Amino acid sequence: MNLYISVAKRAVENYIKNGTIIEPPENLPDDLLKKKSGVFVTIMKNGELRGCIGTYLATKKNIAQEIIANAIAAATEDYRFGLITKEELPYLSYTVYILNTPEIVENEKKLDPKKYGIIVKTAPILSSQRSDVIFNGVVPAKSGLLLPDLEGIDTTEQQISIACQKGRINPKREKILIYRFTVEKHD
Repeated sequence: MNLYISVAKRAVENYIKNGTIIEPPENLPDDLLKKKSGVFVTIMKNGELRGCIGTYLATKKNIAQEIIANAIAAATEDYRFGLITKEELPYLSYTVYILNTPEIVENEKKLDPKKYGIIVKTAPILSSQRSDVIFNGVVPAKSGLLLPDLEGIDTTEQQISIACQKGRINPKREKILIYRFTVEKHD
C-alpha cells in the first residue's frame, strides 16, 4: 500500500476505534516528514464519496501531519456526511492529494479541469466602495475549491460553476478571483 494512503488509513482507523490522533511513523521518507504542503484526503465507500476535506496551503509541520489531520477531518467533519463508524472501516478506500502552490489565473483559457484544480474566491470589497463593510475595510472572501480530474467535470465552465456553488458565490453579482493548482495524487 502507498505510504500516503497508509498514513491516512491508519489515522482514520485509530481515531474512529480509539479516539486518539496518531503521530507520524518515524520510518517515513523525507518527503513526508520534512516538506510542507496543502493536502486533501478523499474517503470512498463502495465507490461512493464518504468524506473529503483538506487544506490548499500547509497548516501543519509536515505533509504527514497534514495527511493525518485532514484524513480525520474527512472521516468526522465533512458536513455532507455523518461520522464514519467502526463498521464501515473495512469498506473504505482513500485518495491523498498533495497540492502544489496555487497561482492566480488571469485568463480562463489557461484552465483545464483534467490537469488543474481551482480555487474561486470573491475579491475583497474596500470600505470606500460600500458603507456597510466592516473588518478593517475588507469583507472576508468566500471561496470554493475543486480538485482536478473529477468524474463528470469536463469543461472549465462546469469546474468554475461547481467551485462557485461550493463557496456560495454568485459570479454574476460578485467579482471573483480564480487560482489554479496541480496535485500529486496517491490512491
